[in-house]
Amino acid sequence: VVAYGKILPKKILDLKNIIFLNIHASLLPKWRGAAPIQRSIMNMDKETGISIMKILPKLDSGPILLKEKLKITNDDDYISLSKKLSILGSKLILYSLNLIEKNSLKFTDQDESLATYAYKIDKREAIADWNLTAKQLVAKIKGLNPSPGVWFIHKRARIRIISALETNYNGNPGEVLDDELTIACKENSIKISSLQKEGKKKLTSKDFLTGYKIKKGEKLS
Repeated sequence: VVAYGKILPKKILDLKNIIFLNIHASLLPKWRGAAPIQRSIMNMDKETGISIMKILPKLDSGPILLKEKLKITNDDDYISLSKKLSILGSKLILYSLNLIEKNSLKFTDQDESLATYAYKIDKREAIADWNLTAKQLVAKIKGLNPSPGVWFIHKRARIRIISALETNYNGNPGEVLDDELTIACKENSIKISSLQKEGKKKLTSKDFLTGYKIKKGEKLS
């Protein structure tokens, strides 16, 4: 099972001579739950990984068969990290099946005291919060790209931030600091690299600003 989203019934899990395994995209017991990839990026973790575990009738709590770490780079967003974890997961599940065939399984119980939960992404989290630090907001943009994304409202238009970088300029949170889409956060600022107006195609900030004006000194919401 991978990304199934439901707990298998106990009457199924109790079937004799059958082992139910789950591929989970975190280093369990950290980030149990629905959104481990997004939460690890948003939390600015330095590493994540894949856990192969035995399925129990409790969310992501089963004993671990295999676990392998993966570094999260500064360039990673949800899309790139998902691809890396998919490749790692496919490798580990094949190895797990090989262990089953050889009858050489060894499971290790999870430490419940270390469990954390990657709760499902709430749509309200997609609203750009300029009261975050620039580092936190960039991590959020990376973690929630492409869906639901992070967006702000300008003149009643919803504009989604595709990518952004931290810059060391400061101002009031939400203030447009220049004519190149540098926006002040609680600490430092972000420079938006690419964005998308609702119903339109994705553009670099330079191309976007040739046809749509967001002026220095404006306050974004």
